[in-house]
Amino acid sequence: MMNRILTPLLLIAAFAATACAGSMTGGPVTDTLDRVQPNVVKIYGAGGPRGLEPYQSGVLLSAEGHILTAFSYVLDTDYITVTLLDGRKFEAKLLGADPRIEVAVLKIDAADLPHFELNDAVEVDPGTRVLAVSNLFGVAAGNEPASVQHGVVSVKTRLAARRGAFETIYRGPVYVLDVATNNPGAAGGALVTRRGELVGLLGKELRNSLNNTWLNYALPIDQLRESVEAIRAGRFLTERQQQPQNKPDRSLRLDLLGIVLVPDVLQRTPAYVDQVRAASPAAEAGIRPDDLVLLLGERLIRSCHALREELEYVDFEDRVRLTVLRGRDLLEMALQYTAENE
Repeated sequence: MMNRILTPLLLIAAFAATACAGSMTGGPVTDTLDRVQPNVVKIYGAGGPRGLEPYQSGVLLSAEGHILTAFSYVLDTDYITVTLLDGRKFEAKLLGADPRIEVAVLKIDAADLPHFELNDAVEVDPGTRVLAVSNLFGVAAGNEPASVQHGVVSVKTRLAARRGAFETIYRGPVYVLDVATNNPGAAGGALVTRRGELVGLLGKELRNSLNNTWLNYALPIDQLRESVEAIRAGRFLTERQQQPQNKPDRSLRLDLLGIVLVPDVLQRTPAYVDQVRAASPAAEAGIRPDDLVLLLGERLIRSCHALREELEYVDFEDRVRLTVLRGRDLLEMALQYTAENE
């Protein structure tokens, strides 16, 4: 709560500091923001439980409208809207996501867009002065520029070292920031150097369960590059891109694996396991009730319906890999139906 109360004041101070820095040096920060702002977009989608805000930020990765952002509840809808700096609004498609690092790639139908090049992203050392550009608090709704915060990289560390303190799937390196970016709407924004070089993607809100403080951090681009390229190449997709596709004569089903999902009562009910049949492939693999199925092979699973539909393209004798979320642990398990499981 204190983080949210102080942030508007910090923003004012940040803007003032940025303006002074620009005037004293002939305007380099202003020039940087003129280049960076068109590369940052505002994303609107689903709201979350307990009144969570239905918006976040994203960064353009291609002239054709590929957008990197945080994989969050905001994207859990078929109606995602992206607003550009010039005020144009587009309906966005969730092209794919990698839940292991909690990033997603959207696509809008556009051309000749300004954007960041992932291969040009840089690594920085502690003490580096940086700019965080995002739509925190949903301040920008149309052609207004995104909010800008000025700060410093405090340290580069691993979230794995704080296991149990922060509830997050991602356990890799992060830049810890001396600036209050951990606020609604900031997730998916751009962390850049004062020269405008892309450094990282602003992370989702994280609160330390041990001391109730909030973590301001960004994911280094070198940790995201492989997954982004994999999504654009056709992995971690949310739906099949080519229709029609051949299905096997006998498809694999959840009951053959020994899995019973929770009742499918919502438009997009998450694929939680309700029951596991004894001596079934699922039981032998270690699947447990309350596991959440996130991936079937490299196919992103967003609902009970999606999991059943994807299994229709798998032969009943084929070995499958399920990636499940158990608590805050991601587990990959191999399952295969055999006659012995009858």
